[in-house]
Amino acid sequence: MSLPANPYNEHAWISGDPVIGAGTWIGAFTVLDGSGGLTIGSGCDISCGAQIYTHSTARRCVSGRAYPDVDRAPVTIGDRVFVGANAVIQMGVTVGDGAVVAAGAVVTGDVPAGTVVAGVPARVVSTVVFDGDNVRFEGVS
Repeated sequence: MSLPANPYNEHAWISGDPVIGAGTWIGAFTVLDGSGGLTIGSGCDISCGAQIYTHSTARRCVSGRAYPDVDRAPVTIGDRVFVGANAVIQMGVTVGDGAVVAAGAVVTGDVPAGTVVAGVPARVVSTVVFDGDNVRFEGVS
């Protein structure tokens, strides 16, 4: 069995019809579920093993199929967003421009622009400060 062809990375699984901006890099072994609507901005890096989901079958499963639907909600990722290795972004989430999702984070809610989120569930741990050619991360108290 082979993965469906896509123009980003032959080792990524991309379903549906996601909108992916210019200059965005998709790493190997990623899962991009566009079935519920997925928009990824320009200049993003989606690291190896990252997973972005726009659907959930949890309610259908636990109800023994009495709840017959597959829930879907779009995911929007802004411009210049870094998604670290093995991070998971759940359905319905918006990630703002210039944000960083740390490796292994599980994102269940919106991420403000210019912030760094980490952990399970993901929470804001610092802010991104861009000053000309210098980028640094400042802690959140």
